[in-house]
Amino acid sequence: MAIRSISLSAAAATAALLAAALLSGCQPAGDEAHAAATADEAAPAAPTRPAPVVSAMAVRAVSMAEVRAYTGTVEPRRSVAESFRVGGKLVARLVDVGDRVAAGTVIARLDPTDFDLALAKAEAALTAATTNRDRAAADERRGADLLAKGHATAADYDGRRLALAEAAARLEQAARELDLARNQRAYADLVAGTDGVVSAIGAEPGQVVTAGAAIATLAETAAPEVRVAIPESRIGGLDGASADVSLWAGGHAYAARLREIAPTADPTTRTYAARFAIDAPDDAVRFGMTATVTLTKGDPRKVVLVPPTAVLDEGRGPVVFVIDPSGSPVRERPVEVLRYAGDAVVIAAGGLHDGERIVALGVNRLDDGEAVRVGIETATLSP
Repeated sequence: MAIRSISLSAAAATAALLAAALLSGCQPAGDEAHAAATADEAAPAAPTRPAPVVSAMAVRAVSMAEVRAYTGTVEPRRSVAESFRVGGKLVARLVDVGDRVAAGTVIARLDPTDFDLALAKAEAALTAATTNRDRAAADERRGADLLAKGHATAADYDGRRLALAEAAARLEQAARELDLARNQRAYADLVAGTDGVVSAIGAEPGQVVTAGAAIATLAETAAPEVRVAIPESRIGGLDGASADVSLWAGGHAYAARLREIAPTADPTTRTYAARFAIDAPDDAVRFGMTATVTLTKGDPRKVVLVPPTAVLDEGRGPVVFVIDPSGSPVRERPVEVLRYAGDAVVIAAGGLHDGERIVALGVNRLDDGEAVRVGIETATLSP
C-alpha cells in the first residue's frame, strides 16, 4: 500500500513538471508577438515626398518673320491724256469725271465740216488724177504703135511715156491725199485707247482746241498700284519679302508684288518711291484710296519661344510639362523643336496653345501627372 502511494505521487509530480515545461515553452512566443505588435505601433510612418517647387510661364504663339507696314495711296499704273490729232471746234464731250469707258468708245467730237470738205476735195482730186492717168496711158499706147510703124520719132514716144509716168505718180499722190483726208475725218472723233476711268477733263464743248490738247485724262483700271515711300534705311528689306495690300475702306486685302522702285531718293524726305502692283483687283479698289502695304520677310509660321530649361529630352523625344489649368498636376506633352535661337528654343506652335502655362525650370525632377508648387512666374518670351 505504501509502494502504490509513492508511485502515484511520482506520477503527479511528473505531470506537474511536464505542464510547467509546456507552459514555459509557449510563454516566450506570446511575449515576442506582443513585443512585435508594440514595436509596429511605435514605428513612425514613411515620409511622403513634398510637391516640388517649379518656375512657370505662359506661352504665346508668335511669328519670327520680320513684318513692316507702309501707308500709301492707290494709283493707276498709267494715266493717258486723250487728245485730238487734229485741231478744230469741240462740239461734243461724251464723258465726265468718274465715268468708266471701254477701249474704242468715242469720248469727244470735233466739228466735222472742214474735214468733210477736205475729204470731198481729195476724192475729186483722185478722180481727176485717174482720168489724167488713163489719157496718158492711151497716148503712150498710140505713140508705141506709131513708133513701130515708123510714123513717130523716138523722142515723141519718150515724151508720151514720161507723161504717163507723171500721171501715174500724180494718181498715187491723190490716193495718199485721200487716205490722209479720211484719217483726218476719223480723227474728228476722239476714241478711248484703253479701258479706264475718267480722272480729269481738259476742255468743254464750244471750245476751239489744238492738236495734242488734253481733252480727258483716262486712268487705266486694269493695273491699279499702291505707291508708298520707303525710308532709305529699309530699302534692303524689300529683297525677298512678300507683300500684301489692305484697303483702309472696307478692309479688303489683296496679294501684291513690287513692280518698281525709284532709282534715287526724294531730296527732301530721303525716301524712295515704291510701286506695288495689286494682283486680281476688284471693283472695291478705287483710285485715291488709302492702302497699307505689309511686307513679310522670313518664315511666317507661328512658333512658341521657351527657355532651354523648359524642354526635357530623355531619348524619347523632346517634351515640356504643361500645368493643368484646373490644378497643379503637370502633364508631359511632346513638342517639335524647330531650332535653337540664342537663349530660346523655337517650338512649332501646334504643340502648345496661347495662354497655356508650362514649367520653365525644374523639369528634370518631374514625372507625368505629378503635383507641383509654382514658386516663380517667368515672363513670356518674345522675338
